[in-house]
Amino acid sequence: MSRLDSFIRRLVAQRDILNHVAADLPLPATGAIMELGLGNGRTFNHLREIFPTRRIIAFDRALGAHGSSIPDEGNLILGEIRDTAAGFAGTGAALVHADIGTGYPEKDAVTLTWLPQLVVSLLAKDGVALSGLPLDQPGLKPLPLPPGIAGDRYFLYRRA
Repeated sequence: MSRLDSFIRRLVAQRDILNHVAADLPLPATGAIMELGLGNGRTFNHLREIFPTRRIIAFDRALGAHGSSIPDEGNLILGEIRDTAAGFAGTGAALVHADIGTGYPEKDAVTLTWLPQLVVSLLAKDGVALSGLPLDQPGLKPLPLPPGIAGDRYFLYRRA
């Protein structure tokens, strides 16, 4: 599969799962949405549309988002995600979305030494996590993906 086709497949999966979460999966009544990896801001922009009443906090190493997709003041946290997001542990996020994989197995392996535990620490009980990397961690129960999404493309969990 070409890198372009892989990118398209990833974005389609991401959008379809986010829409599935918004339409079909109950989230805790309170709690922010946390976006780990703002990037260009496309996913943040989509989250704003499908969760208009939720606070969305985005984390990234540096600001690179399109001007129309920058979070409001106080909702953009810059710095090493591992460190900055840890400051929000225990705050009971309703949803955590993490799209911070690089496609380089050795780099992603390092991320996976801290990301699963971080996601668990951010989520409220019954909160939902969506990730481009597998989050094999006690406390996270895998959920079925919507039809048509390959099981190795994106991962969906609920915090026990």
